[in-house]
Amino acid sequence: MRILIELPTWLGDAAMATPAIENICSHFNDAEIILIGSFASTELFKYHPKVDKVKVLDKKYLSMLKLSNNLGQFDNYFSFRGSVRSKIFKFFVLSSNKYQFDKYVYKNTHQVEKYNNFINDSLEINLHPGKLKINSSNKIIKKTSLSIVGINPGASYGSSKRWSPKKFAEVAISLSDQFEILIFGGPDEVDIALDIENYLIKKGVLNYQNLSGQTTISELVVHISKLDLFITGDSGPMHIAASFQIPTIAIFGPTNDNETSQWMNQKSIIVKKDLACQPCMKRKCPLIHHDCMKTIKTDDVLNAVKTIQ
Repeated sequence: MRILIELPTWLGDAAMATPAIENICSHFNDAEIILIGSFASTELFKYHPKVDKVKVLDKKYLSMLKLSNNLGQFDNYFSFRGSVRSKIFKFFVLSSNKYQFDKYVYKNTHQVEKYNNFINDSLEINLHPGKLKINSSNKIIKKTSLSIVGINPGASYGSSKRWSPKKFAEVAISLSDQFEILIFGGPDEVDIALDIENYLIKKGVLNYQNLSGQTTISELVVHISKLDLFITGDSGPMHIAASFQIPTIAIFGPTNDNETSQWMNQKSIIVKKDLACQPCMKRKCPLIHHDCMKTIKTDDVLNAVKTIQ
């Protein structure tokens, strides 16, 4: 039995697909399983014990055709993407059975449930989604005597999901007596992390590390798995934290927390303002004011921290 799975593109979506993928693995216990997808999503599965191979899927059509031919024949193909490009790749794939996620069919529930319902319907089974499951490397990270708080100000989706760097810094400064501070961020979020770092320096806070743009995804997973507290927007790292049950303060603005909040993390608190305009699901605020994030105060987050500790 050979199974090919195309992963969601975004890191957070790939994390939310893990319960469905675990159910595929358990249903086809002895199958050879190959995963394809974006660099970010495939990196998340490098250490999965039941995955035989991961491949980055090139967006060029000729490359997709070559990859399909090189991978050979499969018994089942599952795609967690519904784009035109993915539909073309589905046409190239050599598989006895082909199943593709349709966001217009699976809606109005949590993203984890959407993905899991897709697999249940495809295979005519009834397996429930478990917790998010991400396997980390065995890399050892030296811990300090203080607890560690992670600050994650970025969000690849767009600026509308980002809380103010100054407010993130104010939270970090308030917690600096209790926690070592780790600042996270991808290569495109280095400037945001640097703004936070500069605020910390001005206030004489030196017990921090700025890891923005300096970690691989595998290293990011290890760092997050060692945190004692995580403060973040709606993002991929937020879902990684959920897989390790890290106490998390999740700041939500334009996105729908009913669909993309942390899955099955009992140590998670959502901080948001219930405005008439949200959730708009836009990458940039269509009303310009960005009140869904601007009206969230530093004290709102710090009060949530007190509740979760």
